[in-house]
Amino acid sequence: MRIFFIGILLLQMLSSCQKRETAPEYIFRLGHQGNEKDIWHLSALHFANALDSLSDGRIEVQVYPAEQLGSELDIIRSIRAGIVEMTITGESMQNWAGITAFLAVPYLIRDSVHLKKVVEGEIGDEIAAEMIRKIGVRPIGYLERGPRHLTSNRPVKTPDDLGGMILRVPNVPLFVRVWQALGAKPTPMAFSEVFTALQQGTVEAQENPFALIYSAGLYEVQEYLNLTRHVNSWIYVVIGEDRFQSLPEELQRNVLAAGKLMQQYHKREFVKQEEFLREQLEKQGMEFIEPDIDAFRKKANEAVLEAIHDEYRSLYTRITELNN
Repeated sequence: MRIFFIGILLLQMLSSCQKRETAPEYIFRLGHQGNEKDIWHLSALHFANALDSLSDGRIEVQVYPAEQLGSELDIIRSIRAGIVEMTITGESMQNWAGITAFLAVPYLIRDSVHLKKVVEGEIGDEIAAEMIRKIGVRPIGYLERGPRHLTSNRPVKTPDDLGGMILRVPNVPLFVRVWQALGAKPTPMAFSEVFTALQQGTVEAQENPFALIYSAGLYEVQEYLNLTRHVNSWIYVVIGEDRFQSLPEELQRNVLAAGKLMQQYHKREFVKQEEFLREQLEKQGMEFIEPDIDAFRKKANEAVLEAIHDEYRSLYTRITELNN
């Protein structure tokens, strides 16, 4: 019996030693806004699994969806303070680095091909360098976002069709200026209030990607989905630069490699998701309208150029002329 208990004790000690040997050396917390079904969250989980494998378990990534670690801006501040390690973020970074406003400028990015050339080329390198220098965050991968479209209860084919339409927009000054130039009456409003406002007629229209139009059930209060494609944008998955530099070079390479794998995963799922969402919105009875994009772009560009700071006018031109 005594030998039996000694054997059990030895097994427990061995198990304990094995756990300590396989315990991660680094734990990264990645907080973001999306819910557990969101493609951002699924992509973050893919990154976590890839990094665990590439680093042989030396780095564990704990993913916190639905603002569990705070809002987007809160998490960026936490990263800068060394409290949190990672997040998913976009044009909100312009609070620290003005160049990141280019992540979501109306009618700047033409399509997915143009977006890829911008982000993966010299311009993308310049944006990344500014993020590292001014914010202290390093992009390890980017995720394309679904184009923003206009929904309404009358078809909109040209800017003239807006005719003073009361339009809900997010509280982004550039968006307000552009929609004013297009002829609408933009009204900044929290997204949580949009369905009720449309239902009650407080506003007549709104603009968002397929994903939010569908998840919020806006097809119940909007008849037309006008494919304005007025914002093609992207976001970055970022890590605090100080944390990144604290890693051995081998693990730095692992982090960047896992970021590439996440990016590839997201691209595949993103394309499938956009197709699925369009089918679902059509099934719900929304009528899709193909507007005169050139007419929208011409008026929007005039408003954007007036709003852009002189420091960034040349960058705007470089992006618009890229591989024309």
